Amino acid sequence: MKNREIRLKQNPAGVPKDSDFELVETELQAPSEGEVLVRNHYMSVDPYMRGRISKGASYADNWKPGEAMRGGCVGVVVESNAAKLRAGDFVVGEKGWRDYYVTRPEKVRVVDAEAAPVSTHLGVLGMPGMTAYVGLMKLAAAHAGQTVFVSAAAGAVGSLVCQLARDAGCRVIGSAGSPEKVAWLTNRARVDFAMNYRESSNLVADLKTAAPDGIDIYFDNVGTDHLEAALENMAMHGQIVCCGMISSYNATEAPAAPRNLSHIVWKRLRLQGFIVSDHWEHYDTFISEVAPRVRDGRIAYEETVVEALENAPRAFIDLFSGSNLGKMVVKIA
Repeated sequence: MKNREIRLKQNPAGVPKDSDFELVETELQAPSEGEVLVRNHYMSVDPYMRGRISKGASYADNWKPGEAMRGGCVGVVVESNAAKLRAGDFVVGEKGWRDYYVTRPEKVRVVDAEAAPVSTHLGVLGMPGMTAYVGLMKLAAAHAGQTVFVSAAAGAVGSLVCQLARDAGCRVIGSAGSPEKVAWLTNRARVDFAMNYRESSNLVADLKTAAPDGIDIYFDNVGTDHLEAALENMAMHGQIVCCGMISSYNATEAPAAPRNLSHIVWKRLRLQGFIVSDHWEHYDTFISEVAPRVRDGRIAYEETVVEALENAPRAFIDLFSGSNLGKMVVKIA
């Protein structure tokens, strides 16, 4: 059968461009014994993919020009030659950026399409949600009475970090890049203090106002100037969870900030970077604690939905200008 997939055409220099990708029609073989054919309904675009399409080293194997892009996806089994999966089952896999794919049951995870919209398994109940949960609750062990600062707070990861911290009894400060996102953080995520960093003339001073007694936990999704401002305002023995540094992913030169790393020593801080795939043993606990709160509305989430596979590169590129509110997903079917 005919299939379509998006391939990396060339390694980007700086901000990715549409011309760095190409839409290709391919032939797809029918599933063999023990395999299933899956029709993708939604696919994910995520900031981590920027590192995977670079020439330089990454934490995992890089995708080379000519190869099909990969990433989280959720779809329906349309043909099954495997006992463990039936036609009609919805599954989450890692074969995004294409219409269909053939796989084995152990390579996908069945999800309940009735419990929540299937797209949530790419966002608040998927890898970004797990990232928020592991970083805040398992690594930082957030607890009542602490002050938590979250950058990119209205994004797929940050929006859940804010709400998990709030529910844990923390004072929560969120930074985002538009009035719409600040309003969402205030009204939906119900943070204690939300700031628009694009309108700030002094991020260090703004954080001092928001956290006069210092920041106990900084959940860093941005790096550079946000990390510098957080270091200046950290409380003694504070923790910095380094999840991502999106502000420098497309940099062609080394960023100037942070210039105050000496605070790590003076304030006896602990910094820990992490990759969520190293912590998948927490998945069942994450789902058991977060899914009920998503279903009954205690945890709010947003999705920015882009229609059609051919628009996936543009959706990915738009992540770096901050045009998405919540999780960016591409609707394929």
